[in-house]
Amino acid sequence: LQKSLSETFGADKYSRARKEVLTYMFSRPMQMALYFCTGVLDDERLFHHYALNVPFYTHFTSPIRRYADIVVHRLLSASLGARSPITMEKEAIQKQADHCNDRKMASKRVQELSADLFFSVFVRVRP
Repeated sequence: LQKSLSETFGADKYSRARKEVLTYMFSRPMQMALYFCTGVLDDERLFHHYALNVPFYTHFTSPIRRYADIVVHRLLSASLGARSPITMEKEAIQKQADHCNDRKMASKRVQELSADLFFSVFVRVRP
């Protein structure tokens, strides 16, 4: 499959863009992760990370890009005693998680539409 894709990408000035778009299109069907407040979910199986096969998982990255990462850092710091406890109710945290999920889904949709447009142009100009 990789050899076939490499031949499809070509070696012209658009080959890198074709590779990125097609790679993205192949990975699109993967399930997207969602943010949630653990205090509002009763079923601990929902905390499982399928690909990593671990029973409990939290998304933990640098807090410079996404608000959700800042919230995770604050909650983990509070749970470790490195900062004062969070005073927000779990429902308010879940409301923020829902908002982050909505924005992430909207962003993903725009990205998909952009890739679809590029792919349509690519197919049209390519014999």
